Amino acid sequence: MYDRSGPHDPYVRVRGAREHNLQGVDVDVPRDVLAVFTGVSGSGKSSLAFGTIYAEAQRRYFESVAPYARRLIHQVGAPKVGEITGLPPAVSLQQRRASPTSRSSVGTVTTLSNSLRMLFSRAGDYPPGAERLDSDAFSPNTAVGACPECHGLGRVHRTTEQSLVPDPSLSIREGAIAAWPGAWQGKNLRDILDTLGYDVDRPWRELPAEQREWILFTDEQPVVTVHPVRDADRIQRPYQGTYMSARRYVLKTFADSKSQTLRAKAERFLVASPCPACGGSRLRPEAMAVTFGGRTIADLAAQPLTELAASLVADGGAARVLTEDLRSRIAPVVELGLGYLSLDRATPTLSAGELQRLRLATQLRSGLFGVVYVLDEPSAGLHPADTEALLTVLARLKAAGNSVFVVEHHLDVMRGADWLVDVGPLAGEHGGRVLHSGPVADLAAVEESATARYLFHRSPAPTRHVRKPRGHVKVGPVTRHNLRGVTAEFPLGVFTAVTGVSGSGKSTLVGEIADQPAGVGRVISVDQKPIGRTPRSNLATYTGLFDVVRKVFAGTEGARERGYGVSRFSFNVAGGRCETCQGEGFVSVELLFLPSTYAPCPDCGGARYNPGTLEVTYRGRNIAEVLDLTVESAADFFADSPPVARSLATLLDVGLGYLRLGQPATELSGGEAQRIKLASELQRVHRTHTVYLLDEPTTGLHPADVEVLMRQLHGLVDAGHTVIVVEHDMSVVAGADWVIDLGPGGGDAGGRIVAAGVPEAVAGAAGSATAPYLTRALTPGG
Repeated sequence: MYDRSGPHDPYVRVRGAREHNLQGVDVDVPRDVLAVFTGVSGSGKSSLAFGTIYAEAQRRYFESVAPYARRLIHQVGAPKVGEITGLPPAVSLQQRRASPTSRSSVGTVTTLSNSLRMLFSRAGDYPPGAERLDSDAFSPNTAVGACPECHGLGRVHRTTEQSLVPDPSLSIREGAIAAWPGAWQGKNLRDILDTLGYDVDRPWRELPAEQREWILFTDEQPVVTVHPVRDADRIQRPYQGTYMSARRYVLKTFADSKSQTLRAKAERFLVASPCPACGGSRLRPEAMAVTFGGRTIADLAAQPLTELAASLVADGGAARVLTEDLRSRIAPVVELGLGYLSLDRATPTLSAGELQRLRLATQLRSGLFGVVYVLDEPSAGLHPADTEALLTVLARLKAAGNSVFVVEHHLDVMRGADWLVDVGPLAGEHGGRVLHSGPVADLAAVEESATARYLFHRSPAPTRHVRKPRGHVKVGPVTRHNLRGVTAEFPLGVFTAVTGVSGSGKSTLVGEIADQPAGVGRVISVDQKPIGRTPRSNLATYTGLFDVVRKVFAGTEGARERGYGVSRFSFNVAGGRCETCQGEGFVSVELLFLPSTYAPCPDCGGARYNPGTLEVTYRGRNIAEVLDLTVESAADFFADSPPVARSLATLLDVGLGYLRLGQPATELSGGEAQRIKLASELQRVHRTHTVYLLDEPTTGLHPADVEVLMRQLHGLVDAGHTVIVVEHDMSVVAGADWVIDLGPGGGDAGGRIVAAGVPEAVAGAAGSATAPYLTRALTPGG
């Protein structure tokens, strides 16, 4: 199939790869194919595909770049590998969640906004006498284009008397002005008003209108001498107090506070409305005066992409060239099933699946030839119907003369591959070997492979004992994003799966339960947000495991002899940590003409602690060596310490035995972060009925790991709790007690409940995109 007799070696040949847990791996992967790298979570497949092959391709590219330019580019560093030959330039496309900024949109992610702005700049219809505008003038994200009133956001935040004073029957002393801070600062503002002569004991609604107006909205900041009421047990001296109106306090806190909690509280007292100057268009009047085909740029940006493509008609000249280019750029986005999106749709409102396909569509249009595309689980967050469109796109990338290397767990993507690299057999130190590199069918003979068991050895669907709900909770009517007055009933005491194509409204609907509707006790939402944003946050600190480990070390004879307490063994506070690196374990090295790089701390060698702390050992290991243990190894090490062993057992139960205790939060995937949160909850004994909400918990999991996780989730239900998952894995859906299917499509074509019932009933529902795939999962050998 692959000819070695040609003048060029058609293989990428890796020799001696030792990145992370790889055990001196040698592997040959042909170019110009769709090659899938698979294996259980933590087996080393990403270390091979991204940490070795892609990292080396990037390093070689940077070698050809001028040293000054290298300073401007984030570099991943040289991988630990003996040699790689036959490696073309590489493009990485990793799965990332939506950007949090509302300025990011479908148009900016796909760069389609640039083309539309160019069309209006060069071929738009300008008012008589109007000066031609540069394309930047049509962007709400530039100083020349953004509406000066709302700064290009399209909405303004303001305060009203109703938002600041929700209960006018209260007096100021009783807390009528809910927007004010609590504790001393709020008392201070009340005392100042009292000193200024305002009646703080009179119900708010009885105060004169002009007084209410001044108290809430004045920009004045008078300074007065306050004489506090003396308490019997303490003396309070007069002080100079500065008044700040409720509006001023809320806007200042919302704009300037570094505390996310305070900003979130301030936001509750703000009312958002369309900008009165631009009407929500986000642009200056001169840009809105330009039209194309009788429509403004804001009109076209608000249209679904299918409608936008149809409305871009031009007779000739520059307009025709620009419209044809724009329509050709829209085509791959529509092909991937995203024609219902509009260019002005904010990125944070997109699902992970939608965002991933937008990036793929952009690559499809780039026209690159002869490169290696390295993709990180592109099927993550995709409904089986969307996965078929994904396979079509991957095939087109290959047909265009490229190599496509995909890290993947989805069985259908594996079956569609030309070449399969299976890494394992297990995770962490028990993995890191290539079990198979060759055609897909040949993996069937590899007995060690966990992948082979699921790819070829199909067993009948397990017998399910459907649980009976012990009640229901009603949610809705919900009108948010693409949901329009949707009402749903979720059964309690059972396992419920919420399904539907990407963008159908699943996460939006389930998110409503997090607000604790009537009839629900405790609600725990286990999402995929990071457990921390700095390397100081890690697996041990997040789960509380580190507190117990530090107590174990503080209780050793060596620690008692030296007078060391629990805090001595923390790398976050002075005393026990290495002060050279402040407990980080690494230092930043400034290089002339090159970007800053990180190197292990010269004093502690990356251990994070000072020599005095490292002298204390527990069962022959110091605190740094314990943090370097995997969860699996630590479970054996702490087997005789019940508090530590209990925490480690829950991490093993959710399939995280391969992670190191001190693994920084910044190195964890969204799926790993979610399972760490789940393990933290499993440690706690919840005697009251609890509803667990999980958003695609099987993301990034090999089928073998899915089985482990599902045992834990079904165990929660058997213990009397309720589990509700948003899920695309049909093997999980087939094992649920109840299914709620949304659709039938995404965006405006979705947002309604297509079917609800036991899996067999939903599998037979007409008009459901999920039904045929669920039917296959329920059919023995299907």
